[in-house]
Amino acid sequence: MSNIHRKRSLPPLAALPAFEAAARHQSFSRAAEELHLTHGAISRAVAQIEERLGVDLFVRRNRRVWLTPAGERLLKATVLVLDGLDSTVEEIHRHDGTSPILSVSCEPSLAMRWLMPRLGAFRDANPDLNIDLRPAGGPVDLLAEGCDVAIRRADFGIAEDYDVTRLWPEFAGPVCDPQCWKTILACDLSNARWLHSRTRPDAWEVWKRASGCEASPASEQYFDHFFFALQAAVNRLGTAIGPLPLVYDDLAAGRLIAPHGMAPTGYDYVLITLDRPGRDPRILRFFDWLMGEAKGMEDGMLPSV
Repeated sequence: MSNIHRKRSLPPLAALPAFEAAARHQSFSRAAEELHLTHGAISRAVAQIEERLGVDLFVRRNRRVWLTPAGERLLKATVLVLDGLDSTVEEIHRHDGTSPILSVSCEPSLAMRWLMPRLGAFRDANPDLNIDLRPAGGPVDLLAEGCDVAIRRADFGIAEDYDVTRLWPEFAGPVCDPQCWKTILACDLSNARWLHSRTRPDAWEVWKRASGCEASPASEQYFDHFFFALQAAVNRLGTAIGPLPLVYDDLAAGRLIAPHGMAPTGYDYVLITLDRPGRDPRILRFFDWLMGEAKGMEDGMLPSV
């Protein structure tokens, strides 16, 4: 079937909104009221479609109308098409450089423990730009997920058609409650319960190789998510591997200490975009702010006790 033939088989596209409203209301009059048209305009639009398709879409009787089986099938397809167009147009506006919304996909632990506590300051400095934060991890499809940017720990392959901008390197080390370290653990990591996350099951081994430490745990406990392991450390339930920036605020506030310092993990946090950040003023503002926050973190500490 040729492209020309496929195009000629389509109903008059301009008439579809009138048909959809009439089918939804089962009334030409109510459709006319909704679309601010006359009853005759709705009737003509439906008739145009029926003439093109060669079938009746409505049964008309005693000033009432209801859909035929063909009309029901066309209504389902029309709703999908119109909803898809609405969604696409909304996304176009949302991703326009002048949009007041920036959709940010961010790894959940980073979002909860570092980004969210700082977004208030970003909003104060950028009152005209709202951040639509969507916690998510791993590979990202910006277009399918309707996101402008993604922040990820670059521990997976990223499609070549994305622009990837390095934000900061990751450092990590054992973290625990300061009083627990001095009293219960007697400043010895081998006396600690090591907390693990099933989302980063090799975190302790990676740190041991990077730091040269040969300690082994007194006991171990596993959590389904990295966030819970870190929170357990804050709550004195054990010692976890805490990467910057996820434990930065806890270290700065003294809720946790990193008695063995921090070692590089070999991974970076990156900003993933469809194009260079400078091409979209919203993304550029957000990127510049992220880099400023990262510099403050680096200048403040790579903590050790």
